[in-house]
Amino acid sequence: MILGALLSPGHVILILAVVLLLFGGKKIPELMKGLGQGVKEFKNASKGNEEVKTEVKSEEKNG
Repeated sequence: MILGALLSPGHVILILAVVLLLFGGKKIPELMKGLGQGVKEFKNASKGNEEVKTEVKSEEKNG
């Protein structure tokens, strides 16, 4: 509830404007690309973690 009040559309626009002023238009695509790669790596690591847990559980059942 509190987070919804803190991030009203006006606040989001203000944050985006400040980011644009700080980094400039040319740097933003590079920043977004890096952010996207980070999220992708995090998801892959999470999936890998689940696979390892599944393997450990199946080994415990067999062993």
